[in-house]
Amino acid sequence: MSGSNLLKRVVMILVGATLVAVGLEIFLAPNQVIDGGITGISMIFSYLSGAKLGIFLFLLNLPFFFLGYKQIGKTFALSTLFGVAVLSVGTALLHPVEPLTDDPLLAAVFGGVILGIGVGLVIRYGGSLDGTEILAILFNKKLPFSVGETVMVMNLFILGSAGFVFGWDHAMYSLMAYFIAFKMMDLTIDGFESTKSVWIISDQHREIGNALLRRLGRGVTYLHGEGGYSGDEKKVIFCIVTRLEEAKLKSIVDEIDPEAFLAFGDIHDVKGGHFKKQDIH
Repeated sequence: MSGSNLLKRVVMILVGATLVAVGLEIFLAPNQVIDGGITGISMIFSYLSGAKLGIFLFLLNLPFFFLGYKQIGKTFALSTLFGVAVLSVGTALLHPVEPLTDDPLLAAVFGGVILGIGVGLVIRYGGSLDGTEILAILFNKKLPFSVGETVMVMNLFILGSAGFVFGWDHAMYSLMAYFIAFKMMDLTIDGFESTKSVWIISDQHREIGNALLRRLGRGVTYLHGEGGYSGDEKKVIFCIVTRLEEAKLKSIVDEIDPEAFLAFGDIHDVKGGHFKKQDIH
């Protein structure tokens, strides 16, 4: 990894972990609204014992750091250790700060948003702030459940436990905060400008391809295909567009060939090639 990429990873994990600390100490924890995973368990232990949240965040995640080092890789483990350390120190420093609201509904919404963005940044740049994901990856190798299903079951159990500790109204607020954080995490990881892949099959492939290049500013790739029923050779146009360009592409294709076949698919990341939009003349 080059020096600039390493610096970028360190800075973004630092920013992400700091945002999570803000979400926890300024919004969620003072209002007895918890998150899922090890973070949620740490918040429950901190509430019951009176000890600082950062202590439990670091100690409970430490065993998973060693598991991640052996099972997933050195870079991931070190990134995770750095993120958890920043999170633990951040929560300790922010603990004396007064919360911005004492309304659990507002805390769940804004805390969930900030928490989700922070976790998303850390994951996007190669780290993790919660050992349950690592545990789920290990369980996935031995149990007939996906990583997502394992994490969901763990978090439902943890969030349900909040009902016995904080009361069922706070458990429902916690579930709301978790859902918001999950959505914001996905949005942060995938990017705010989502991209779509497009496959177009048409006998007028050359005209459509030229129109997309000229009117949309997007390059295309021609693939060779064969009809499964007819056996006829077909040209398949492959193109990547942003979500905002999807309607314009459809109108261009419809003008040239209303009978053309179009298929769209979501793409989480685009790198390399010539995805950069070209000038439209």
